[in-house]
Amino acid sequence: MSEQIIVQDVPDRRRYEVRVDGTLAGTSHYLDAEVEGAAQRIFFHTAIKDAFEGRGLASTLTREALRETVDAGRRIVPVCPYVERWLTTHDEVAGAVDAVTPHHLALLERRG
Repeated sequence: MSEQIIVQDVPDRRRYEVRVDGTLAGTSHYLDAEVEGAAQRIFFHTAIKDAFEGRGLASTLTREALRETVDAGRRIVPVCPYVERWLTTHDEVAGAVDAVTPHHLALLERRG
């Protein structure tokens, strides 16, 4: 029997979640911003719970979160080290990535 893996955006918590058979396995947190007229989503933290590590869930979570971001007309700002590394080996959304700037980091420091 195969596992059911679902990735979904939870906007009120500003994160994507990956669930395995209904159990929360990991999250990718973001902050939406408008910078110089561009709608951006700043990804700043991705984590998979220990019990679910080593199963490719971080990659699945990241792929879906970035695809949905681009489909929604937003550009990706990869502050999260995992997202940044993932982008170096996956070019599916390469044309929608903006460089991290001091302004992005300041926005994250001020988030509430």
